Amino acid sequence: MPEPHLRAADADRAAVATRLGDQMSAGRLTVAEYDERLARAYAARTYGELEALTADLPQPAPQPVAVRTAHVPGQGASACGWSGGPSREAAWRNWAVVAVVVLTVWTATAIGSTDLPYFWPIWVIGPWGAVLLAQTLSRGRRDDARRRLT
Repeated sequence: MPEPHLRAADADRAAVATRLGDQMSAGRLTVAEYDERLARAYAARTYGELEALTADLPQPAPQPVAVRTAHVPGQGASACGWSGGPSREAAWRNWAVVAVVVLTVWTATAIGSTDLPYFWPIWVIGPWGAVLLAQTLSRGRRDDARRRLT
């Protein structure tokens, strides 16, 4: 914690309250001790007052650090289904399954209706198919250019 005479913020008090709750859950504090320390934590004005509430408790274990990997173009998933990786066929298969499902639902509602209903499946399968088609065509051009360079 920072210097003990500096004033604590609400977030600092909340962090100490969370730590006290964790210590009570672990069996290091009784409910009465937890209630008393929690009241003192929310009444604390300085870091020193907060530090005194947890001085006799073990320090929390360090949390593992998340490792971020660099994005490599042409690998991984994209928001629209296919990013040019090895799952192009899977993306088209998924699109086809969804297309069959929404067309089946639309057809069932059309059969049960006296009027021809609005063809809403176009808004599901149209944009998705257009993006997949554009990605497939641009991937083919990139592959051709790559082959010419080698």
